[in-house]
Amino acid sequence: MAASPPLRRLLAAPGWAGWFLVAVAVAAAAAPWLAFHDPAAIDLPGCLAAPSAHHWLGQDRLGRDLLARLLFGGRISLLVGVTTVVVTASVGAMVGLVAGWLGGWVDEVLMRITDCFLAFPGILLAIAFTAATGPGVGHVILALSLIGWVGYARLIRGQVLALRESDFMAAATGLGLSLPRLLLRHLLPSVAAPLTVEATFGFAYAVLAESSLSFLGLGAPPPTPTWGGLLNAGRADLLVAPHVTTFPGVAIFLTVVAAVHLGDRLRDRLDPHHEAMVPHP
Repeated sequence: MAASPPLRRLLAAPGWAGWFLVAVAVAAAAAPWLAFHDPAAIDLPGCLAAPSAHHWLGQDRLGRDLLARLLFGGRISLLVGVTTVVVTASVGAMVGLVAGWLGGWVDEVLMRITDCFLAFPGILLAIAFTAATGPGVGHVILALSLIGWVGYARLIRGQVLALRESDFMAAATGLGLSLPRLLLRHLLPSVAAPLTVEATFGFAYAVLAESSLSFLGLGAPPPTPTWGGLLNAGRADLLVAPHVTTFPGVAIFLTVVAAVHLGDRLRDRLDPHHEAMVPHP
């Protein structure tokens, strides 16, 4: 069976950004096999050693292999990013679907709740929550999910308001379908494209926020390696051993840029109106 035009656009969309993220995910998943050293093994004689044939990315202040810690740290960043996106997109999409379709006082109540969450700066709320509950991956995910769903809710509500008066939704309503079936079988597939695009931007934000919290000591507790934690551990030795902070910083930068670039490509591919407005070389 031939793929539909939206599916063909989706399969052709990833580009270098999508394949880079796949490579990062594979490297993180295969960290126990790709890392030649134990990420927690201390080697004090090799303190702050530069990259070499034995330690490709060098060693940190305690002589631990930086490549191994970078690979295992990627697991934390990707876990937080993917889990946060799944939670926030699910909650936000459901709130947006219900608010946009039912309207009236339901829409008013849900949107006022959304406005209350939007009044708080996201990263500051996450810092306050993790500072109060203590460091930990689960606390980071919960902190980022507290505020992350509001963007999805606003986006999906706007999409549903535009679709509510369409002919196919009028036909579905005329058939007497139940509310869950209307929302999940008819509306949700229609807003899947903008939801997917928003999810890629949400993933980039989650990775960056997790790195920021870990840098502040509010992420996964030591000795668990995280990209933000590696940055924090190497900042005191930035002038004498720049490799300790350079490689984690590059990993964070490339992952976030790739996720944002992937979101741009998906938007261009999945939104025919936007694609028609953008000149191509």
